[in-house]
Amino acid sequence: MSLTKSTNMKNLLLSILAIFALSTVLTAQPSINGIFHRDRTVEMYDRVEIILRIDAEYENPFDPEDLDIMATFVAPSGKSIQVPGFYTQSGYSPFRVRFSADETGEWNYSVKVRDRNGETTSENRSFRVLEPKRHGPIEIAENKRYLQYRDGTPWYGVGMWYNGESEPEVLDELQEKGANFISHLIQPLETRATGLGRYDQLLCEQIDELLFELEEREMQLALNFWFHSFLSETIWPGGNRRWETNPYQLVTDAKDFYSSEDAWEYQEKLYRYMIARWGYSSSLAIWFIVDEVNGTDGWAYGDSIGAAKWVEKVHNYFRENDPWQHLTTGTRSGGVNEWWGRGYAVLDFAGREIYEAQGFPVNSTGKIKGDKTHPLTHSYMNYHGEVAKLWKNFEKPAIIPETGWDHTFYEMEMPGYQAQYHNAMWVSLASGAAMSPFWWSYSNSLNDNTVTYQLRSLNRFTKQVPFSELTNPEPIVTENDGADIFAVKSDQMIFGWAVDANTDMSGKTIVLPGIKNGDYRLRIFHTWRGEFLNSEEPGERARRNDPGLSVTSVKNKLEFTIPVLKISGGHAGYIGQDVAFIIEPEN
Repeated sequence: MSLTKSTNMKNLLLSILAIFALSTVLTAQPSINGIFHRDRTVEMYDRVEIILRIDAEYENPFDPEDLDIMATFVAPSGKSIQVPGFYTQSGYSPFRVRFSADETGEWNYSVKVRDRNGETTSENRSFRVLEPKRHGPIEIAENKRYLQYRDGTPWYGVGMWYNGESEPEVLDELQEKGANFISHLIQPLETRATGLGRYDQLLCEQIDELLFELEEREMQLALNFWFHSFLSETIWPGGNRRWETNPYQLVTDAKDFYSSEDAWEYQEKLYRYMIARWGYSSSLAIWFIVDEVNGTDGWAYGDSIGAAKWVEKVHNYFRENDPWQHLTTGTRSGGVNEWWGRGYAVLDFAGREIYEAQGFPVNSTGKIKGDKTHPLTHSYMNYHGEVAKLWKNFEKPAIIPETGWDHTFYEMEMPGYQAQYHNAMWVSLASGAAMSPFWWSYSNSLNDNTVTYQLRSLNRFTKQVPFSELTNPEPIVTENDGADIFAVKSDQMIFGWAVDANTDMSGKTIVLPGIKNGDYRLRIFHTWRGEFLNSEEPGERARRNDPGLSVTSVKNKLEFTIPVLKISGGHAGYIGQDVAFIIEPEN
């Protein structure tokens, strides 16, 4: 064989070997080259953040069909929990797994990575979980009407919509004023810039930061991820139409969004990513699926029943795939006829919006004097009526997830608006709501007129009521001595609110029917001052643990009289047009 021919054969063989070697590299199974988590020990409910260094073949790291990361955590009790990993552009390694544990002791975990060439599973790693300092996530109490932390501590939501960035000073202010939750809408994570199936990392990091800040304060979040405007092409004017910014228009028309299988394929991956990135958080109280579903083309021109089926589909996805079982809600808009029974029946919260001037009874003359009903009376009866309907029709927590701001009799700068806000909170509580009405929306103007001290007073009162421990809770409503009286009675206690929008409550007699005969202790709460009255010494500032007065129920009827707060020490001590109360059996 000639030297030239031999050389050619050798080169050909080397080329074949090189191609084979390259092919082997390209089709090699994925590898996990590093697994890191910061702390060997963590407290229960705290975030465990696992950073992964991975070699794999993929085009879209957000797509689990392209690159699937799944961690399996095994508890000391032996139960197994699977949590997907996710891609993020922050940090030196882009792949993460987030987890929070609900048992103390030694936890083990492994990570499986799958790409188009195969899969690989890491060796077991472990971490130790200590007793918690936090209460854990929010869940529905055994009585089905109220909420509690995972450790059983009662929780009543006091807060409002806050759609700003995660500014620590604002969250500090809200917390100092008594808020323990915010409701917050987000821009769709899929944008025209990212396209479908890829998620804007700046938006994701903003949600990260918001949850981190809320966790530090043990405040809760209702995360609204489908705000109606992003599903609206023609419904309602102005900024309520933002379908043109939504990349789902590449696979469906707005009117077909709820029924489109192509759209659902992308949604499943989106919801999986949300669970992977934020599901760990004990501050994530509610997956707020859709705000004002009837403000979308899919409802108006498609199929309103189909929209309800879509909501159920989304709810079921989170129920089946969220290891932490965060609760769900969603709403129809706040007009008088916008009752959404199909949605309330499916979701974890029955959430009814209220915007009073959209058909609810309001003052029709535009005058306070001469109108047969005071506008404040109309207002609190509207809130009571809607909460009562939710309580009667659905055995689940009832909430008002959006209200206020506008469409009211009073303008925001008027004293009547502050009174309306005040009354809405207290009547909702005394009618059986599990959270304060979600007022739209926090701003300096709203804060100056309504929020200051009002949330704090409600928070102080609700901390005295063990909502999740109440058995056989039942709302009652009655009228006496010109006052409207709303209360919730249970086997443990009665709590309620009495109001007369036309005059003050001083000296009025409250009569509660259907109360078991016996002796009770009564504590009266000054809703504007935010303190229990020391009823035996009228006019004096009360101790927060005021023992109250002894009252007796006779013939299953309990009566008591609101004290007249006389001038004392230069203070008039006006009690105002409403009071709250707590009544507990003596024994």
